[in-house]
Amino acid sequence: MQHDDVIWSILKSTHCSYMAKTKTETFCRNPYNLTGLCNRSSCPLSNSQYATVREEKGVCYLYQKSIERAAFPKQLWEKVKLSKNYEQALLQIDTQLIYWPRFVIHKCKQRYTKIYQYLIRMRKLTLKSRRTLVPVAKKLERRERRREDKALMAARLETSIEKELLERLKKGTYGDIYNFPEKTFDKVIDEEVEDESESEAEEEVEEEEDGVVEYVEDFEESDEEIEEVSKTVNKPSKRRHLEMEYETEPCGSSKQRVKYR
Repeated sequence: MQHDDVIWSILKSTHCSYMAKTKTETFCRNPYNLTGLCNRSSCPLSNSQYATVREEKGVCYLYQKSIERAAFPKQLWEKVKLSKNYEQALLQIDTQLIYWPRFVIHKCKQRYTKIYQYLIRMRKLTLKSRRTLVPVAKKLERRERRREDKALMAARLETSIEKELLERLKKGTYGDIYNFPEKTFDKVIDEEVEDESESEAEEEVEEEEDGVVEYVEDFEESDEEIEEVSKTVNKPSKRRHLEMEYETEPCGSSKQRVKYR
């Protein structure tokens, strides 16, 4: 038979794995502890009739332990889900612990209010946007940057070599092909075939356009052009008139002046 006083005297005097002593207070690490303190009324091991409130994934549960289930450790705790409404949850605690000590009922309500408050704060914090600090690995970034530069240089070199080889192939410097990649060779042949087909299509279009006969309307001068031409014809000339005088001296003494315009 379980004796609570004997269990408490052993735990207090010898050793308890859940006990955490500090300079000011002694705490209890047991997850079923009602107040978190290590004392006779709050210890879940030395009390055969015990109750507490726990939170699991945002849901609160009321745990009850009775002396009748002490012989069955698997079924020792009775678990009751509490309502999300605060007032209804307090009524549930009152109805479930109707004949229990007032200390246990009061502490269960107090523990439930604390859990309810920190759940509300958790929801508010999740809705708010917070800054996250991300560590920067400088060595890793440098290494990746060097690898990218090397890969880019290799790609440029490969493309330049490929272009040079294709140009030589088009010019026919090598003559017969010897150990040349098939993909690039097929690519060049396809490009040449496409160019030839495009040039042939253009020539055919030009030949078709050469024999086409078109009919064009007679050229008629518009009224505006006729008015412009008439203005230019009837416009008076702005040439300057020069007067020149010549003096002639005949044999006689008289002088005559002749004007030429």
